[in-house]
Amino acid sequence: MDSEQEIYAAIRKALSEAAPRAKYAEMHLQLIKYADQLKHLPREDICDGIGINQSFRTVVAKMFKIVERLKAAGLDTNKI
Repeated sequence: MDSEQEIYAAIRKALSEAAPRAKYAEMHLQLIKYADQLKHLPREDICDGIGINQSFRTVVAKMFKIVERLKAAGLDTNKI
């Protein structure tokens, strides 16, 4: 399992490499990918760790709720 700092670094890298119009979608995918490792943390800490504005707290919370339904439907987050 990756450390929180390694996860944050991976998410920041993915966001920086995403096309300008794809950054928001990439953020969603990354939050889904790492939801299990980050869900125990306060949303504010996750935003700080990724380097995004605190206004994205709601997005973080939504992705963590959605991921459970996606996994129940067969999504393997390791393939993201």
